[in-house]
Amino acid sequence: MAEVKISAKPRTEFGKGAARRTRAAERVPGVVYGHGVEPLHVTLPAHDLLMALKNSNVLIRLDVEGGKDELVIPKAVQRHPIKIGVLEHVDLLLVKKGEKVTVEVPILTEGDLAPGGNLLEHLLNALPVETEATHIPESVTVSIAGLDAGATIHAKDITLPAGTSLAVEEDAAVLQVVAAQAEAPAEEGAEGEAEGAEA
Repeated sequence: MAEVKISAKPRTEFGKGAARRTRAAERVPGVVYGHGVEPLHVTLPAHDLLMALKNSNVLIRLDVEGGKDELVIPKAVQRHPIKIGVLEHVDLLLVKKGEKVTVEVPILTEGDLAPGGNLLEHLLNALPVETEATHIPESVTVSIAGLDAGATIHAKDITLPAGTSLAVEEDAAVLQVVAAQAEAPAEEGAEGEAEGAEA
């Protein structure tokens, strides 16, 4: 995964008023932590950060004003509850090359289910994995070609890139195929059962 370089400025003002002023200046307040060091409070350019976060588990080279150069990954992102594309705060985790981190990787599917109007249910939208901080996979792909109702794909069934291992139980259900239910017949059946119960 490519690194994205973002400039950051140390943050000295705290509280709601300071955060509001920071966001009004089109910057996002954040904190950099990890490796047992004192947390570093920073502000980042909102647009650059938003663009970087379009890639899940993006690796960010943080160029902090004053000479610090840190490698981080986003750990928690707070978005505005109403305004789309507005970031309120970001937590960034310090990482080193060769270091293992636990992240959630998006699950993509390929192929078509068996004919018959079956539905695919995502029990997990992202797969927890342990992987090298500088080689986080952008996603994992699962083939659902030909799967019929009742089929389940477990975590252990997913092929992972080299150097990446599961951070979830092997038997955890990830995807399952369910039969499409026609509403009208189901209702008729329910009425029939009710009549049978009354009799």
